[in-house]
Amino acid sequence: MIRFQRIGRTNDPAFRIAVLEKERAAKAGNIVELLGTYNPRSKALTLNEESVKEWIAKGAQPTDSIRNLLINKGVIEGKKVNALPKKTPQVKEVAGAVPAAAEAPAPEAAPEVEAPTEAEVVAEAEPALAEEAPAEAAPAEEEKPAETPAA
Repeated sequence: MIRFQRIGRTNDPAFRIAVLEKERAAKAGNIVELLGTYNPRSKALTLNEESVKEWIAKGAQPTDSIRNLLINKGVIEGKKVNALPKKTPQVKEVAGAVPAAAEAPAPEAAPEVEAPTEAEVVAEAEPALAEEAPAEAAPAEEEKPAETPAA
């Protein structure tokens, strides 16, 4: 694989253009061949174009960033590839999901269903407690709506 290997100081990036095995990390240092260097600040590029073409002919795959750089310099032909992840579709999906989750009617419906279910369970268990359960359930229902807007 033809990829960038970062060199240079902190906040001053510079890159080697190197051929590595795909499984190797870029920082591992075990490069097969050094093809050139690139400084993104000064746009300085040194490149052995013949070696790049040979490696691509052998089946080495350039990363998207390297591919775009080689197309800019005219070393290879083709269309540029978007090297950055697509964020726009994800934002639309998240934006569509947020209003649906923020609607209050759905959470309010759940406590109303739970209170009668508890009263029915108590009524079935012991008739004497059934009379006390509605009195206890009523304050609980009043507290729940008061907590929901605060949350």
